[in-house]
Amino acid sequence: MLHCKKCLHIRQNRFNSISIAAQSQRSDHRGFLENTNWQRRHANRNVPVCEAAFLFWGNRIMAKKHLRLAIALALSSALTACGGGSDAPAPVAKGDLEKPVLKLGFIKLTDMAPLAIAKEKGFFAEEGLTVTLEPQANWKVLLDGVIGGQLDGAHMLAGQPIAASIGLGAKGDLVAPLSLDLNGNAITLSNRVYGMIEPTLPKGADGKPVHPISAASLKPVADKLKAEGKPIKMGMVFPVSPHNYELRYWLAAGGINPGYYLPGDVKGTTSADIQLSVTPPPQMPATMEAGTIDGYSVGEPWNQAAVEKKIGVPVITDHDIANFNPEKVFGLSKAFVEANPKTTQALLRAIIKAQMWLDADGGKNREEAVKILSQPNYVGADAKVIARSMTGTFTYGPGDTRPAPEFNIFFGNYAGYPYYSDAVWYLTQMRRWGQIAEEKPDAWYADTAKKVYRPDLYMAAAESLVAEGKAPADAFPETDGYRADQGKFIDGVTYNGKAPNTYLASFKIGLRGSQRVTAAGVK
Repeated sequence: MLHCKKCLHIRQNRFNSISIAAQSQRSDHRGFLENTNWQRRHANRNVPVCEAAFLFWGNRIMAKKHLRLAIALALSSALTACGGGSDAPAPVAKGDLEKPVLKLGFIKLTDMAPLAIAKEKGFFAEEGLTVTLEPQANWKVLLDGVIGGQLDGAHMLAGQPIAASIGLGAKGDLVAPLSLDLNGNAITLSNRVYGMIEPTLPKGADGKPVHPISAASLKPVADKLKAEGKPIKMGMVFPVSPHNYELRYWLAAGGINPGYYLPGDVKGTTSADIQLSVTPPPQMPATMEAGTIDGYSVGEPWNQAAVEKKIGVPVITDHDIANFNPEKVFGLSKAFVEANPKTTQALLRAIIKAQMWLDADGGKNREEAVKILSQPNYVGADAKVIARSMTGTFTYGPGDTRPAPEFNIFFGNYAGYPYYSDAVWYLTQMRRWGQIAEEKPDAWYADTAKKVYRPDLYMAAAESLVAEGKAPADAFPETDGYRADQGKFIDGVTYNGKAPNTYLASFKIGLRGSQRVTAAGVK
């Protein structure tokens, strides 16, 4: 007989599903047909007796319509099979939630951690939610899923809801009521290209390169290869991703033009010194190893995968490009939020609790988080590879692991608060590189940000946790939605979210004022 540590949690989720079905008085037995399909899909797996018993009784319930008696029998059988214990909290029954059974999407990256932790540590269950986390093939599929309603919400690139709101790519009314993390990306070069710049890099007393490494060290190589008709090719994950904008920011700060977007163009290679292209995160290492690209900008664990395979060298993290940059957000459709306000609050409360857990006591829970993320249903990478960037350090190469306490921030530094100024920063980068073709007034940036980033929703959830004694009041900011002027950028430029056009005018490379991109270049 098999025993399952989390069976009580599983049973309680099944119980909630039965209750929901009974309350709605559905006669099509859909919930239990899904359970039957689940049982068939797992027929060849080592399924615990407690789960099998519950599935058996679940189907009998609907067949005989003896709902209460059968539930009692099913729970009794399952408890007997597993010895009556569990170390996972059972969901709190909250019958007023509009939609307690949800499906959320994610991409296999370590910064989806708040969602995995909310599920595995029972924070979703505590809020009365039964959540399925479903990996998506790429960012476009994920975005389309939220816009189309196939997903109730998702781990999203910080720029995706903003871009969708202005019709850049897929059009949709999305909101970002919570930021999932700060920092978490890096730029990796292939061994071939890194070997070309390594001799020129300043070295410390230990003989290792001094960090951060400026893209100025790459410029002579980029110029040479471009002149030979073999420009450097770099991968990034999506046209409106932080990875794209951080890579472009780093290159431009070193005097390398990453290229502009023509209206309707998704390549962004006009006037480029280096060719950028989209590659899904899990495919980055293999694509570079094959020689298709010479480097990439991506989240973890895919930079560390290059180190592990000895095919590339991370040269800089986004912490050193644009410190405290929001990397991912939790995205929902505006329609979902309006139709399900209580469910939205339950989701945010659960995710905030997960973020607190991830950053608690100086990261004491990170090792456990690494084990959870390494599971194939989440990130599915080797735990030791994930740990290299998730536990307060970052590995640049064999024998070169350095402290990086701010590489992944999930709750500290008000990481969860969706600042308007963060949204405005992404809009400035869209304008800088031509994705926003026309000049816009400062007020447009503010108005667009406020339609998408929703700190009011975040603070409502946060304040409810504070009122219940589940979170400290000083963990959440008192703010008008704008960060103080930010100066920790690699080029030394200071960013003021209330003056986006002044900020854009400060760059040597990039659109400013009324400039536009044409096939012949910037006019």
